[in-house]
Amino acid sequence: MFEQTVLPHLDAAFNYARWLTRNDAEAEDVVQDACVRAMRFFSSLRDDDARAWLLTIVRNTWYSRVARLAKMSAGKPLNEAQDHWPDLALDPEERLVQQHTVSLVRRALEQLPVDFREVIVLREIEGLSYKEIAAIAGVPIGTVMSRLARARERLQTVLTLASPREALR
Repeated sequence: MFEQTVLPHLDAAFNYARWLTRNDAEAEDVVQDACVRAMRFFSSLRDDDARAWLLTIVRNTWYSRVARLAKMSAGKPLNEAQDHWPDLALDPEERLVQQHTVSLVRRALEQLPVDFREVIVLREIEGLSYKEIAAIAGVPIGTVMSRLARARERLQTVLTLASPREALR
């Protein structure tokens, strides 16, 4: 039962952990620990939303590790080679523009505080609802909406400020 319910969400769990940790190896460790916890507490899954349940465990696992290590901002940038899958239907010039844009957005996301980065990733990359994000983060829906609005504003500012500099490179 665990395999059919939880394991299909491992990619989302790893992606989320990678955005939280900003480090592939650390993300793998977090997901592994989260899976052990999920297996141990599988009986606590109350509804059919195993994805949100697993992502909540990933988040709690990461925050537990951060509290233990007391190094919240010690993560390294994402490994760009592993996180980029170009659209092969594009011609080489369009692919280069796409790669540049992905890199620019990734760097901008990494500059956001973790609570803002978290809601952006869960909403825009993982496609979760406000209600699901609120359950994962353990905050009211209004807080999710507020963080998301502020995160989008900051992301827009970072991207706007980066654009002129990027054009000069």
